[in-house]
Amino acid sequence: MDQDAYRKTYERINERACLFEKCLFAGHAGCSQSEKFNLAEREGIHCKSDSAQSQCAELLELLRHHSRFTLKSGDGSGVLNHAQALRIQVGGLRGLDLVMEERPEPSRFIADIHALVSHARRQFESLEHLPFNRIIQQIAAFKGRRG
Repeated sequence: MDQDAYRKTYERINERACLFEKCLFAGHAGCSQSEKFNLAEREGIHCKSDSAQSQCAELLELLRHHSRFTLKSGDGSGVLNHAQALRIQVGGLRGLDLVMEERPEPSRFIADIHALVSHARRQFESLEHLPFNRIIQQIAAFKGRRG
């Protein structure tokens, strides 16, 4: 299957894609609202809920905005490479978990993204009120795999 045909088919069957797909595929987290599917020999992840996807989109947008300096991404409007996107996803979730659970060290695995983000929204009344200065430290600290 050629790449263009694959991409079009993938987008058609996965209308509500998981926004933390990179993080899930890399084994850094799980999510109660995610569901894996197969297309040809490849795997994708679908989000089961419009509201969960919307909540994740809001968090990712805020994480990206607040991590512009850390990622050296200018105004934050450009396309992120895979490593930058993974840093935001994994580091952002680890930072959020650190804040929410008041841990001395970040967790290596986030069991349920949806539960964590929902808990944060309830506790802070809005994701905009999160302590991003503490969360961004984990984005800066996450280095991913070494080549």
